Amino acid sequence: MSTASGDAWVEGPDGSRFWGRFGAAGLLAWDPERGVLMQHRASWSHFGDTWGLPGGARHDDEDAVTGAIREANEEAGVSGSDLEVVTTSVLDLGFWSYTTVVARVVHPFEPVISDPESIALAWVPVDEVAGLPLHPGFAASWPALRGLLVA
Repeated sequence: MSTASGDAWVEGPDGSRFWGRFGAAGLLAWDPERGVLMQHRASWSHFGDTWGLPGGARHDDEDAVTGAIREANEEAGVSGSDLEVVTTSVLDLGFWSYTTVVARVVHPFEPVISDPESIALAWVPVDEVAGLPLHPGFAASWPALRGLLVA
């Protein structure tokens, strides 16, 4: 079994760049009481100093759910046992894809900054997410993702 890292840029036909040789995935952890877990991205990262979801490049042998939870664990100390996956939302560009894994928190937890990619981690009430300076990709997808959050 190979576990090659996907940590590399992929270039689109128009020259745009996307992180993750095998695609990328992020975790939208939703706690109905506290909101969604947001990550304030380090200034040196792609679209740095914006808010988005914990996530990143998938490994060559992992599905999107596994990749999103692995990345959220690496970046925010999130345990898959604290979550119930509700659905996924996929942006597929043909040469690259990003999957948002929507998961309901079933065991409340406090996130922990566990790598240098985060300035802060916070539970943000759903109604306040759009007021943050969001990563452009997340900002574009937030209206549809918000509609997936159902009690």
